[in-house]
Amino acid sequence: MKASYDLIIVGSGSTAFAAALRATSYGARVLMFEKSVLGGTCINWGCIPSKTMIHAALFKHETLLGNRIGLNIENNNHAVDTDQLFKHRDAVVTGLRKDRYLDVLGSMKGLDLVKGTARFSDAQTVVCDDRPYQSERILIAVGGTPRIPPLAGLDKCTYYTSRSALLLKKIPASLVIIGGGVIAVELGQMYHRLGCRVTILEHGPRLLPAIEQELSASIQNILEKEGIKIVTEVTFCSLDRLGELNVVYADVAEKRHKYTCESLLLAVGTVPATTGIGLDTTGVALDKKGFIITDRHMRSSVNGIWAAGDVVGRMMIATVGAKEGIIAVDDMFNQGCDCRMDYLAAPMAIFTDPEVAMVGHSEESARQAGYDCAVNCMPVSAIPKAHVTGMTEGVIKMIADRVSGRILGVHLVCHRGADMINEAALALHLRATVTDLAATMHVYPSIGEGLKLCAQGFDRDISLLSCCAE
Repeated sequence: MKASYDLIIVGSGSTAFAAALRATSYGARVLMFEKSVLGGTCINWGCIPSKTMIHAALFKHETLLGNRIGLNIENNNHAVDTDQLFKHRDAVVTGLRKDRYLDVLGSMKGLDLVKGTARFSDAQTVVCDDRPYQSERILIAVGGTPRIPPLAGLDKCTYYTSRSALLLKKIPASLVIIGGGVIAVELGQMYHRLGCRVTILEHGPRLLPAIEQELSASIQNILEKEGIKIVTEVTFCSLDRLGELNVVYADVAEKRHKYTCESLLLAVGTVPATTGIGLDTTGVALDKKGFIITDRHMRSSVNGIWAAGDVVGRMMIATVGAKEGIIAVDDMFNQGCDCRMDYLAAPMAIFTDPEVAMVGHSEESARQAGYDCAVNCMPVSAIPKAHVTGMTEGVIKMIADRVSGRILGVHLVCHRGADMINEAALALHLRATVTDLAATMHVYPSIGEGLKLCAQGFDRDISLLSCCAE
């Protein structure tokens, strides 16, 4: 006999939990499946452990600034206590998993959790440990998994992915990273600051190809100044293992190069974690990379099946996945609400130091959407607080409609940029103009004042303004 629920969710990460909470608020009886660890990628192998380690590396790096300004901080060159560092990382992950998932699960009425691998047998039935479960509404929120590229000789090497690289028990002496995206720059800078010699090899012409070129150039310059070796336009030939070292053979500018390292990190993207869940029995349409195709209501091509999170392959960040899950559930239980995702309103950040953050249109996408754009690009050194902190590198780029002044996009490389971008997201949500932002009083001195200064720069030379002037 099939057990029946109002909603079945395959997965139990941040996307699944956000959807389950929303569904139980409608009074729905919900079943959730988890084949691994409660909380999914973000809490266990992604956002939380990586940002904990990145912040620890920042503490170490900031002692260098202290020495430069005369604080003469002792013991800066002492080795990292990796045992203590990794205990701290694990404690943060364990604590947040308990507070935000285990305790929440225990308090949610109407939610059942089944441990095990769920597999579709048809579009309305999921089987786990030979027991069938049925629902007219199924949400697929299985997330993604690191992509393993088909490189010759990879099977001879010891390599890490974005998951396993955060679970190391010691800091390697040297690290070569294949790929130049978000994982590469975040973990590359982190391990460099913890004492590892880092080389980033990127196939394309620049790091972070999906972001504005001004930001990419800025963060690459910053990373290179710190001592990270960055090589672009790389053609990968083969890999090998020589004794205790991994070797990457690659062509750069038509010359063969050899890169050796103790550890190798693959950072070449994410694939959907749909292997083995029986999607072929449902008829759900997939794109050429295997991600589930959905509309803005998060409906798949099959009636009664929705999908959200990394498995749909749009903006693969926890906040967007959670919002997609909520939109899907609203579409299920609040028919007629016309709830749909607005990806342009979703801010995102890359946790390098300084941080990279963005929301809304890029300059190119705004022009493609038919806007006559006005653009202001301002160096972070124009912000007085940046000189107070000694963090003067970076750039802020703002895009606005030339006629109305409505803010269309904000992109920045700036210390505390991940915090700053939330104000920009609110400005876009409220359809604010550059005049609105320029007229809004900001704390002085603050890094957040940079948004006000950038907005002011659309119609005046801010270098001629005194502090706090309008």
